[in-house]
Amino acid sequence: MKNFELALKKRAFKKIKYHYQRKQGRNKKITSFHRGSGHSRIYRQILGVPSGPGIPGHVKTIEYDPNRSAQIAGIFYENGLKKYQISPIGLKLGTQLIAASTAPLTVGNTLPLKNIPLGTNIYNIESFPGSGSKFVRAAGVTALVMAKFESWVTIRLPSNEVRLFSNNCWATIGQVSNINHFNRSLKKAGCSRWLGIRPRVRGSAKNPVDHPHGGGEGRAPIGRCHPVTPWGKPTLGKRTRRPRKYSDSLIIRRNDN
Repeated sequence: MKNFELALKKRAFKKIKYHYQRKQGRNKKITSFHRGSGHSRIYRQILGVPSGPGIPGHVKTIEYDPNRSAQIAGIFYENGLKKYQISPIGLKLGTQLIAASTAPLTVGNTLPLKNIPLGTNIYNIESFPGSGSKFVRAAGVTALVMAKFESWVTIRLPSNEVRLFSNNCWATIGQVSNINHFNRSLKKAGCSRWLGIRPRVRGSAKNPVDHPHGGGEGRAPIGRCHPVTPWGKPTLGKRTRRPRKYSDSLIIRRNDN
């Protein structure tokens, strides 16, 4: 009976599930190596911006999502909307959630940063007001509200980077669910293929026409001071962040690990 009820609840979210064709690293030609095949997936539309601030909803399902590492919660709102949201640790079926400026500080509720006290763990953070959730969405991660100054809030991200956000950005209270995701073992090569990951071949094992590290008799060194990509660009330590990026002025402390 419980399985039948759960199936009915999942069927209620059918309108926000979509079949889509994954690009799989191809655009008439291979644009990204080691990508392709994999099991077919259905995309679940995730709530990015608070849907109808001030309208409460109740958690009906907590589901697995093949498109992300975290679990997702199916929410029925009192105005009739049905939405998915990234589920935090400790969220239970039947819990009432709300996105409002005056929402209580309980796990799963969404508030503007200016109304969240210091020392609170948050996730699902907007990069700027109205942009939708962009930061802190992977399984098991959380950010910390460290300080407030005028119209800015200082937040320590999971990478230990300390960054400024507008106090009008919205964020959700709690820590993302599925904290043991990074402890999983794929067990066999087929599991990687299900995920769309194809085998990788070392550059030194290829021919010189295929990779700058290739060629030579037997096990030969790469013949360079530093490793490079198949197109001759420096790799393994080379910084790839674009210079003069818009967010440079917002970063207080970088993650230099």
